[in-house]
Amino acid sequence: MNLADAFAASARLDLGKIALFWGEEEFSYGRLFGQTLWVAEQLRAEFKVQPGDRVGLWLKNCPQFVPALFGILQADAVVVPINNFLKPAEVGFILANAGVNVLITDESMGEGLAKLIEAQPGLQALKVEAFQEVSNRKSEIGSPKSTDSDLAVIVYTSGTTGHPKGAMLSHGNIWHNVESCRKVLEAVGEDRFVILLPMFHSFMMTVGVFLPLLVNGSVVVVKSLHPPKNILAEIIHRKATLLPAVPQFFRMLTNDSVTVDLPLRLCISGGAPLPGEILKEFTAKFPIPLLEGYGLSEASPVVSFNPLHGPWKAGSIGVPILDVDMSVQDDTGKILGPGETGEVCVRGGNVMQGYWQQPEETALVMRGEWLLTGDIGHVDADGYYFITDRKKDMLLVNGINVYPREIEEVLYQFKGVKEAAVIGVTDARKGEQAVAFLSMNEGASLDEKALLQFVRERLADYKVPKKVVVLPALPRNSTGKILKTALRKISI
Repeated sequence: MNLADAFAASARLDLGKIALFWGEEEFSYGRLFGQTLWVAEQLRAEFKVQPGDRVGLWLKNCPQFVPALFGILQADAVVVPINNFLKPAEVGFILANAGVNVLITDESMGEGLAKLIEAQPGLQALKVEAFQEVSNRKSEIGSPKSTDSDLAVIVYTSGTTGHPKGAMLSHGNIWHNVESCRKVLEAVGEDRFVILLPMFHSFMMTVGVFLPLLVNGSVVVVKSLHPPKNILAEIIHRKATLLPAVPQFFRMLTNDSVTVDLPLRLCISGGAPLPGEILKEFTAKFPIPLLEGYGLSEASPVVSFNPLHGPWKAGSIGVPILDVDMSVQDDTGKILGPGETGEVCVRGGNVMQGYWQQPEETALVMRGEWLLTGDIGHVDADGYYFITDRKKDMLLVNGINVYPREIEEVLYQFKGVKEAAVIGVTDARKGEQAVAFLSMNEGASLDEKALLQFVRERLADYKVPKKVVVLPALPRNSTGKILKTALRKISI
């Protein structure tokens, strides 16, 4: 299944139906599909994009994200969605790694775009402010030719090596995940999905964009997230039915003085573990199921979900979604039984083709058909899975993966720093935040404000450590490795 063809088929069911709500603006399927065809024609005719070429998508949430996404696919090119919080140096790495020569962006990114073009003079930009529609005539480029096995999206995940890796997702991978989610969530054309989270995120791209628009549903893209009452007002005004969000948003709802009845039939928690206390408080306050799921970009991304009609288990990531297999394995690949702790592994049509141009990294996470998630957990006798730890050193800040190694590499560049280690600490608002432990060269002192500014200039704001702790020396084991387990025991 080609995703662009699937969108075209969905749109043609009712071109006049409202597909996207954005503040007071309404975008019909016909309008979005017309813009999709225009984007595809521009990419082919003006930018000389060939099938298989990678095209960057660097946008904040906006209506034009949809025709940009499907327009790239309509042109048989590959979408490279880019985190709009990243700094130009971080974006530049992704563009260079993926071989992106064309970037779809908007005027608000002008300053960053100028820096990118300065670093990569051949980079071309298509700004969404220029978007037009192809209407009342057939698109000159015709139907897309891509098939199931062709690459559709490269999602860059923060890398443990200090640089992000591009998870290669085919049309078939994403379609497989969309179909599984459609069945599990019982999604239909009458549903309206709320989009709060960034659309570049794999969770929101699949569950918030591809799924509703491929079943002829609608999306309510919340234009202003602050104050939070704006979100609730939009949900009520647009009669939204499904709300995918991170746990911190549901905590906000339980703490807020919300007294109105919400039209939602289901809330979906993803992007980070859902604390049991939030689930308990939410369930006590709202007669709406709040169900936790689990996934990772390498799996398109949804892997498991608590059953829509129950039973539900607090603290569990649920059971595998339809047509996806899960297991808990030891380091030898032996599948462990109920209650035994090991690495959670996944297989199915949703599992990526590999990491872009990184066969060695791909080999490290694949064991035959099984994708090794890096998460430690167990399955109970009823087949419900529980995540208990992370094998990798990843943090989850507002549902976005952050790897300490990337921050540590920058800290080491600051004058006077001898040793650096970053751990995560629980944060009620953001889930986790980074804390940096440093030791300084002899005679050097630390200007913490200058250090944090140094980091902020090089990394996205959410990666900047919440706190910096200076120690005489960092604890190490007999082989010289820094003991992060010891750092986590230090009171901060």
